[in-house]
This record gives sequence, structure tokens and C-alpha cells, in this order.
Amino acid sequence: MPADTLKQHIRSVKDFPKKGIVFRDITTLIGNKDAFRQVIDVLYARYRGKNIDAVVCVESRGFIFGAALAYLLEASVVPVRKKGKLPAKTVQAAYSLEYGTDTLEMHEDALKTGNRVVVIDDLLATGGTISAVVDMLKHFKAEVLEIAFIIELEFLKGREKLPGQPVFSIVKYDAE
Repeated sequence: MPADTLKQHIRSVKDFPKKGIVFRDITTLIGNKDAFRQVIDVLYARYRGKNIDAVVCVESRGFIFGAALAYLLEASVVPVRKKGKLPAKTVQAAYSLEYGTDTLEMHEDALKTGNRVVVIDDLLATGGTISAVVDMLKHFKAEVLEIAFIIELEFLKGREKLPGQPVFSIVKYDAE
């Protein structure tokens, strides 16, 4: 199932969460067993044999894809959550939102120095969230093999916030 076929399984919701935004909804993609399997198969084929220690999954939709991928790779799952959601000592990174900032966290003992990781999230938009994740991974001196997304909104230029980071996305939108 090529990217264009997968795109057919992504619902576009106009004016959500606010007027002028087209929200790319993956619930229709994950609700289709063949489309979901294809996404996981694409990711597994890309990272199989790369000796990945952990799949770093970004809250919350990254958990869906990252956990399935980690299982196939026989790697650990490292959740990245919003501030206050993890119970033990954490590493934090703040990032900018349209009106303010937010903070992401990972458990301080989630990775060991030099772990080989792939980062998974559902969508690359402006790059703020994933840039914060990369900042946290520097604390661990983790080797980031790649940052993978199911969807990339190319017109928002999120890759520009990830200089020097290898980025992969399956489905791309070049306009809203």
C-alpha cells in the first residue's frame, strides 16, 4: 500500500481544533486493519536489523505506532509524556506553543548512555514538540538513528527545527 493509498485512510477535518486548520485524523487509518498493518510494516522494514535498543514514543498517538514497532524490533518502549504524567524522576524539555509553552518529560532512567533509538510520532507540523524530544535525548547521549512520522505537513517546515537530525515520514502534505 503506497503512501497515496495510505493518505486515503487519513480523514481531513476542516476547522478543527479552530477555524482555518485542517486536522489530519489518523483514527480512520488505525481503524483500518490493512492500513495500520501497512504503516507498521513500512516502519519495521526500515528499522529491522539496525540494532535499535529503544523506540521513543511521543504522547499520545506516537504510542500506538511506537509500541507495535518496538515489539517487532524486540526493543524497549520509552514514553514521552506531558509534564506531571510520569511517576518517577524525569528529564524535562519545554517547547513553544502558539500561546505560551508546554513541557515534555521522560523518566530519568528510561535510557542508558549511547542507546540506539528511533523516535516515533504521528505528525510533524511546526517541529516544536519533536525538537523538545531531541533536546531530552541529548541528556542521555542517545544515538538517534532517525525520527519517524506517519504524516508530515511539509508546508509548516517542521524539519527546519531539526537540523542535522535524520527525518522520515510516510505520508506528506505540501499544502493544507
